Amino acid sequence: MKKTKKEVQNMSKSAGEILRTLRGERSREEVSKETGITVRSLQAYEIGTRTPRDGVKKELADFYGVPVAYIFFR
Repeated sequence: MKKTKKEVQNMSKSAGEILRTLRGERSREEVSKETGITVRSLQAYEIGTRTPRDGVKKELADFYGVPVAYIFFR
């Protein structure tokens, strides 16, 4: 199956860049309230200084409505 231009562009992004893109116009505070993940943790995942545990990966993927692999396994 041929990949779309957007899929190809996303393949070169880090997990943190993808998380920032998925967050869009929402603030980290909003995502934190809705997911129960601390703002500090969200920031660390987005800048790449920490990698979330598997349960947190699943929580973020579910929140954004994408597969875990889309964000974390490239």
